[in-house]
Amino acid sequence: MNELQQILLFAMLGLGVGALIAGIALGVVLFYRGSGVINIATGAIAMLAGFTYWSLRTGTFGGGELHEVHFSPMSTAPALVLTFGVIVLFAVAMELLAFRPLQAASPLAKLAASLGVLLTLQATMLLLFGDTPKPQPPVLPQNHQIEMLGGSVGLDRILLAVIVIVAAVALAALYRWSRFGLATRAASEDEVSAMLAGLSPSWLSMANTILACLVAGGLGVLASSITTLYWQTLPLYVVPALAAALFARFTSFGIACGVGLLLGTCQSVLLYYLAPKPWFPTDHTPSGNFALPGVWDLFVFIVIVIAMFWRGASLPGRGELIEKRLPLVPRPTRLGLNATIGTLAGALLLIVLPWNWRQALIVSLLAALMCLSYVVLTGFVGQISVVQPALAGVAGYAVSHMAADYGIGFPLAPLIGIAFATVLGLLVAVSALRVRGVSLAVVTLAAAVAIERFGFGNYRWGGGSGASPVPPPKLGGFSLGPDSSWKGLDGLTPSPVFGFFLLAVIVLLCLLIARVRRSSVGRQMLAVRSNERAAAAAGVNVTVVKLTAFGLSAFIAGMSGVMYSYQAGGVNATRFGAWAALGLIAIAYVGGVTMISGTFFAGMIATYALMPYALDHWFGLSGVWALLFAGLALIVTLILNPEGIAGANYKKAQQRRARKTARAATPVSEAGVS
Repeated sequence: MNELQQILLFAMLGLGVGALIAGIALGVVLFYRGSGVINIATGAIAMLAGFTYWSLRTGTFGGGELHEVHFSPMSTAPALVLTFGVIVLFAVAMELLAFRPLQAASPLAKLAASLGVLLTLQATMLLLFGDTPKPQPPVLPQNHQIEMLGGSVGLDRILLAVIVIVAAVALAALYRWSRFGLATRAASEDEVSAMLAGLSPSWLSMANTILACLVAGGLGVLASSITTLYWQTLPLYVVPALAAALFARFTSFGIACGVGLLLGTCQSVLLYYLAPKPWFPTDHTPSGNFALPGVWDLFVFIVIVIAMFWRGASLPGRGELIEKRLPLVPRPTRLGLNATIGTLAGALLLIVLPWNWRQALIVSLLAALMCLSYVVLTGFVGQISVVQPALAGVAGYAVSHMAADYGIGFPLAPLIGIAFATVLGLLVAVSALRVRGVSLAVVTLAAAVAIERFGFGNYRWGGGSGASPVPPPKLGGFSLGPDSSWKGLDGLTPSPVFGFFLLAVIVLLCLLIARVRRSSVGRQMLAVRSNERAAAAAGVNVTVVKLTAFGLSAFIAGMSGVMYSYQAGGVNATRFGAWAALGLIAIAYVGGVTMISGTFFAGMIATYALMPYALDHWFGLSGVWALLFAGLALIVTLILNPEGIAGANYKKAQQRRARKTARAATPVSEAGVS
């Protein structure tokens, strides 16, 4: 077998994964055409279908944190029917509870709602079925092999590719020639005219949501036996699926299917080239030289960037029925008083709390520091970036390598790490000069996955599969880290000294962000968030404003990465990965992404922070329940209170002041009348 035959054979072997990517891409296009939602939970819907089918076929339900229940296993046909029934029920619930109430919301809010659905599904599957991959009972024949190109290819992979191609052709015909498809296209272009013509955008959105879930779920069931049925694996296939949907401009089923299949074959060909070859770069690990990790994820990120610049940076417009409103961004007041009260309260708690609660408080402060970067970028400028925790990881790994490779410690090492994170954030901002909103979220999600797997997974500049040690910060021989000599009232670590250090950093950065909000730069950021073209017409340099926001946000993220690494004594890729980023965005929204005080509410509900620790300590509920709460709370917050907890408190305070002012003015008015 020559090398060309080997490459073609590996390409054929990638048809199974390509069919899964193409199926999820078809679901993404269906969601957008029907309701205007870039649904990043589409891969998680495939996961839900896979776990449902596995449970019915094996007769096992539970096994995670919930008690395992056994029943009579079902055969393939009834299990498939019940699985599709579950998917239809889920689609109806998702549409009615998550997306329809947000019909008047911005595309960013709808994207955030799909994030809430994603986190909810992940946490639910983890609670029900645990953290172990499940061997999916096959639906398609797996024992049949077709001899070609000097090797053999499984019949199931070819059948999967044929099924997804047939699905794409059927969907294209449905939306081109059927009355339902024409009505969907009409409603997406102009909802007002569609309603005047007697069409119901709500009913069309529901029908498209059900169809999208069935397509993604069906391919998830078929392909789970080829890939891996795992709560982290299937949902992340939405990243290459988004690349395919971008090339299709979220409208063409044929292009989405073709690019999805091509990406699957490219992944398989990359695996062929990642095999030991003298000319291909390798990673030097403690166990020897191996292929570079994360090459596929880096490839997908490059494909997405190409799609953005080639097919167009903006998504196709939709004629919406209702004008969208943005969350309020209040002007900070009484900065000195609030900073003083917060500092004194935080310092007192760090002293009096026992070690376990002190540790949870420190984690809360670290999460609040990370969420502060979202206040600048998302709250002030309206950009959803998933790459912030990855930037934090860059700073953390830089501190580790500065100490281990060059003997550089505190305070120069953290300054270098923060500088690296800021520069990388500005490089990401270059793409933001052409894209914004949901488009930027797609790009930065792919970037976060690529940095985690290609960067952090590499032993040269990351930490590989393990953790990279970080020495504690010392100033003049005195440790500022969790191992400082003064251990607090209980004499146990972590030392309150590190908490004081962290608290001082947070207070200074909060004051900086508050000053930015009150300055002319802050007003320009809000103008860009509201309408970039109008801001540019008013004389605002949109490019400079975006670069400023990205740079400041990356600086804060780098600082949080440094403090995280000092707190943990090392850097681990999972702490700064894509799932950590999505969870942080969720809690930032719940806390109030437009207000500085919202970051502290968000910090309290972060994983391993005060509220999750209290639930675990008092009721025995693990951090997975906190993930489930974050997903559900994000959806509820977007629907009932887009300003978050901090925004709700601000509104209540404003209402109390207004009532007090009205009561004070009433006697004066009555006296004037008399």
